[in-house]
Amino acid sequence: MKQTTVRGIEPALARKLREEARRRGLSLNRTILHLLKQATGLAKASQPEESGRRRFTDLDHLLGTWSKEEADEFDRALQELRRIDDELWR
Repeated sequence: MKQTTVRGIEPALARKLREEARRRGLSLNRTILHLLKQATGLAKASQPEESGRRRFTDLDHLLGTWSKEEADEFDRALQELRRIDDELWR
């Protein structure tokens, strides 16, 4: 595949491109490629990106359901697992 360098990207455009990449959950490169394909008619606007990543939403209902106390208890339970044993790393 051909590689091309684009020079002179204004800060406002660079910021918008990064925001769009974040919104899509894609790399900046993939986002720019998709936008170029759309602009040149090689891809339809409704065509999904070829991200190579599947999005899963099956655990979304759990997001933000722990109380502060439950989160603190979980962190305490993991504290020992987070300790680095200097003897093992010699």
